[in-house]
Amino acid sequence: MQLEDYFIFFSTNDIRLKNTRVGIETILYDYIYRSRTPEEIAKTYLSLSLEQVYATILYYLHNKEEVGKYITNWLEWGYQMREEQKHNPPPISEKLRQLRAERLRLGKSYANQVFDG
Repeated sequence: MQLEDYFIFFSTNDIRLKNTRVGIETILYDYIYRSRTPEEIAKTYLSLSLEQVYATILYYLHNKEEVGKYITNWLEWGYQMREEQKHNPPPISEKLRQLRAERLRLGKSYANQVFDG
């Protein structure tokens, strides 16, 4: 079996493990940025085998420059999406923010009544 046989290459920015919906960025983020062991990663993502995790890490080690760019692009895209969402939050996010603020206001009002009363 070739190393690439573990993956489906949908596009240059979408590489996933075969028979899963897990992208290599998921495994590599845990491995590179969270310093998690392959065993810890495999226990976290139950749809992955330890062999798949090792194959992903080996693929990264064999293609560090290319995969490094892939991860950098993924991180930048995630940052851009979070920034966009901050400026254009979905309606449900605004409703939840209002409910939290109201609950906090009511909680303070109740606390004032109890301690002032």
